[in-house]
Amino acid sequence: MPKMFRVYSGTDGKSRVAEVPFDMKPFKDVEGAYGEGTAMQNASGIAFRVSPPGYVLSWHCAPRRQYSISLSGRAEIEVGDGTKAQVGPGDVILAEDLTGQGHVTRVVGDQPRFYAIIPLT
Repeated sequence: MPKMFRVYSGTDGKSRVAEVPFDMKPFKDVEGAYGEGTAMQNASGIAFRVSPPGYVLSWHCAPRRQYSISLSGRAEIEVGDGTKAQVGPGDVILAEDLTGQGHVTRVVGDQPRFYAIIPLT
């Protein structure tokens, strides 16, 4: 099962990262699909991006509340207290650190990272 990480601003101005569970509940759609899933969330669009091996985006805050969903390649998120989280294909980042120091994003390994950005409304 993929992992989900929440990146958020702490009261001290430093970002934090925490692995959080997906809030899955049983569902059955009108067309017959069933299983477990999250509630539908409002979003304003989707963008697909690719970053090369060795890419580093230095300290920055998320520009808005958004999901970043890794499709291929690996990345590392580092926050102000030194904690690092690695994400790979299928993993989800909920970026909510809109203020403060922010976080660093690095592409790790020898493959580009292909990912989707989904701004939340």
